Amino acid sequence: MDIKLVQTSSDISELARLGADIWQQHYVTIISNEQIAYMLDKFQSVQAITEQIEKEGYEYYFLIANGEKIGYIGTKQEEGKLFLSKCYIEKSHRGKGYASQAFAFLETLCQKRGLTKIWLTVNRHNKDSIAVYEKKGFQKVRTQIADIGNGYVMDDYIMEKELVDH
Repeated sequence: MDIKLVQTSSDISELARLGADIWQQHYVTIISNEQIAYMLDKFQSVQAITEQIEKEGYEYYFLIANGEKIGYIGTKQEEGKLFLSKCYIEKSHRGKGYASQAFAFLETLCQKRGLTKIWLTVNRHNKDSIAVYEKKGFQKVRTQIADIGNGYVMDDYIMEKELVDH
């Protein structure tokens, strides 16, 4: 698998399309279609992603298998830690070791930057993703309910993984 930094406006457009496809596949059993549409617009639209990259310090990376973009990760470095904002793989490509490769990439990135932890938020009802994160060494540290506007909240676990120097 290859991992490629999202840099151009056409990359961002492709990322927003890929995100919409994956979110429609994955979240339909967890949150309403209306909340999916709202969250895609607020967090994963071309405009939102562009602002995150240009003004908020986010980096996005495509996950590429056999020349096909099959998922993506979004990160933000902050105070000695890496925030894993997004980690999505298309349904047909899950269970093939790509998440393990993405996490290995993130750990290497953290080592190069001297970061000691990776943390993330995950919907408390997203049992499949929670199981993957726990398998990768993440632990639940607390719960968080965040008001995201329009009458919606994100009801999440905050999970962290301490990185050990190799």
